[in-house]
Amino acid sequence: MRVSSKPRTSSPVTNPVIPGFHPDPSICRAGEDYYLACSSFEYFPGVPIFHSRDLVHWTQIGNALDRPGQLRLPPGTPSSGGIYAPTLRHHDGRFWLIVTNVSGDGNLLFTTTDPAGPWSDPIPLPGVHGIDPDLAWDDDGTCWCTTAGVGQIRIDPHTGETFGERQPLWSGAPGAKAPEAPHLYHIGDYWYLLIAEGGTERCHGVSIARGRTPQGPFEPCPANPVLTHRGTDHPIQNTGHADLVEGPDGSWWMVLLGVRPHGGTPGWHVLGRETFLVPVTWSEGWPVVGELSTVLAPPPWSLREPAAPPVRDDFDSGELAPAWVSLRSRPAENCTTKERAGWLSLRAAGESLDDPEVTFVGRRQQHVSCRARVLVDPAEGRGGLAVRLDEEHHYEIEVTPGEVRVLTRVGPFRSQVASRATAAGPVVLRIETAVTGQVSDARQGPDTVFLGVEDPEGAFTALAALDGRYLSTEVAGGFTGRVIGMYAAAGTVHFDWFDYEPAGPDGPGRPGSAD
Repeated sequence: MRVSSKPRTSSPVTNPVIPGFHPDPSICRAGEDYYLACSSFEYFPGVPIFHSRDLVHWTQIGNALDRPGQLRLPPGTPSSGGIYAPTLRHHDGRFWLIVTNVSGDGNLLFTTTDPAGPWSDPIPLPGVHGIDPDLAWDDDGTCWCTTAGVGQIRIDPHTGETFGERQPLWSGAPGAKAPEAPHLYHIGDYWYLLIAEGGTERCHGVSIARGRTPQGPFEPCPANPVLTHRGTDHPIQNTGHADLVEGPDGSWWMVLLGVRPHGGTPGWHVLGRETFLVPVTWSEGWPVVGELSTVLAPPPWSLREPAAPPVRDDFDSGELAPAWVSLRSRPAENCTTKERAGWLSLRAAGESLDDPEVTFVGRRQQHVSCRARVLVDPAEGRGGLAVRLDEEHHYEIEVTPGEVRVLTRVGPFRSQVASRATAAGPVVLRIETAVTGQVSDARQGPDTVFLGVEDPEGAFTALAALDGRYLSTEVAGGFTGRVIGMYAAAGTVHFDWFDYEPAGPDGPGRPGSAD
């Protein structure tokens, strides 16, 4: 599937190229088209798939794992469990996707001729052990699967059968933590083995080795790590989990994950690990990674910018757009756009966002300052609008007939921090995030989260202004980022529309009085 776009004059590019919670990027090229997959963890549908013609502008065209038969995430699946680190490849006229479901099914392989879907049912790989599986084919068609550790085993990708024992290849710098995210490439005279090491926190980095065969032996690059921001004050941190791809003009590029911390010490990132792009050159047979910045020099080809995504989803379609995700599953009886025409109807399963089975439909927060609004009819239940990191870290504004209230969960503590009476009928709820400006306190959080209501004229009254650090990975732990969305906690709650838009680098300003 190709997404239509129009050429435009090259200009500086904003990094990340896929902002928000889109970690562990894996990329492949098929002719003039590029496709990219990311980890999805406890969210359903799983493994978002993106398309680009220029490596800069990406459009989500689907989710590879969008059927219960492909993705089993039991209610006991913990946050940051589920689907880890896909590898996406194009080989022999087909697309191949290999992932790990750490919550029960292990390593799985999927195929398709159209990356927009549908993808096949899973091919189990019981003989492949370890996370972050990679696929590579040698010249005679033998398929090699390499996993974190870093070890390798030969597989039949059509059946999932393995041959022989897993063999160790190369595990990066001696004593380095967590050699993972292996990718194997045949470029020129060498096979290159790219890995991440140092853990996916501040010491994350990218290293590479090369050998004459896909089985090695591998010699490490003298300049390893070829990319890291450890020990620096660079605005992009945790750089690693990379993949290489050839550009339209024969140049080379790397996609990788990174985070953008804000606030005081130690710095908090709230959007999760995001997908960045950086140029690569070659010197004496080794890749040299260019400068990674939040502003990327334009590549030497015309950019093809797709239409901007709409601010509003009116729920007029029979199916939800691919950007919408739910927690662990999405039973049709609990989530539908067909019960009330033009509305999304959510039927409660859990009693609050503390419950792993809560009915929730959300989208990734992609801007450090943003605004989300929703028109909700609570006449048949209780629910609202939430910003979520996991079951123990979330803020929400919840409405029942006649009352709206702000609730928080931070670790073991759950509180109601504000409430007010509201008129009967549908209510507009709103959440805004504002990035703090100059850091004057080492403990200053990364942003402020405002939760409130709008009156019929659109004026916003914030009922609470909450410190955003408590919805950050540095506080909560885990591998995900914020997701903003709608939920039902009792009965059935109907949502007429949902708006999401960036609020500018300075945030929404004065959102109104808190009471």
